Amino acid sequence: MRICIYGAGAMGTSLGAGLVRAVPGLSCDFVTRNRAHVGALNACGATVEGTTSSFCVPVHALLPEAMKGEYDVVFLCTKQRENGAIARFLAPFLKKDGALVTVQNGLPEEGLANVLPKDNIYGCALGWGAELVAPGRVKLTSDEQCLALGAYGKGERLEELKSLLSSAFTATAGDLTEIRYGKLVVNAAFSTLSAISSLSFGELAKKHKKRVLSLVKETVAVAKAAGCKRLVQNGHDILKLFSSPFAGAILPVAMKKHKNIRSGMLKDLEAGRRCDVDFVAGAVVKAGEKLGVDTPALRAAVALVHDIENGLAELSPESMELLPSQNRK
Repeated sequence: MRICIYGAGAMGTSLGAGLVRAVPGLSCDFVTRNRAHVGALNACGATVEGTTSSFCVPVHALLPEAMKGEYDVVFLCTKQRENGAIARFLAPFLKKDGALVTVQNGLPEEGLANVLPKDNIYGCALGWGAELVAPGRVKLTSDEQCLALGAYGKGERLEELKSLLSSAFTATAGDLTEIRYGKLVVNAAFSTLSAISSLSFGELAKKHKKRVLSLVKETVAVAKAAGCKRLVQNGHDILKLFSSPFAGAILPVAMKKHKNIRSGMLKDLEAGRRCDVDFVAGAVVKAGEKLGVDTPALRAAVALVHDIENGLAELSPESMELLPSQNRK
């Protein structure tokens, strides 16, 4: 099997390195536009630093313009802003019966299906975080690496993909809509508020519960309207968790393993780049409009992130006071 990690940044590198380590002889190309990262990966291998252990594996990395031939599986790990152009670029490199597995957050499959056949598309939600700390080196937020996989079309290669991923990670397969919204319940709330406030997920869970839960409840309402019966995240049905009257008390416990995470969107804002909020919380707002579910708190949060992008608001906990009053703690 020949696979490609397209967009081998922090998450892509951690995913690819885990597979290369677990499957001897696996043909895996790490593709990224980061020339320094390509050079370090080829010279020294991919180093993955966990919270309790680390490993390094030799890998093959290249720039997109150096890609050749066709792949059985392409893992798409880029930001979503250029998904249409990326899908058109990748189409000639994907075998006719190949699988494009997007590990992006949000609801990226519908847009990709405008370019690629629906049956070639799979979605995967990764249950860990990673940071690129230096070229060739990524740092994990936890040593527990779980993921959930689903098919956008017929899913003829779903079990094969699950078997591949299970060789390196704790992998499950299920309904893709439920998998996506299971991740969105966390990302639409915590990642968006982290991007506004610069706070960690743990700080938000402890000090800003009502703000978090207002975004969570709207995401859950959209998920239910989309037909979701359960929303599994890391083995737990968070639909039940967040529907409980004790959700506020449970929140810090539920986020314990992820307490030190800060949103990847925050890093973009700190670097003066536009972030992917339209494809995370914004994706829930858009889905809500289609399904007849109002999402005023999410809309306000998305708008505030754009204000920060445009220099109209600051990155600070105080900026959350600009959100509607019902979100206050």
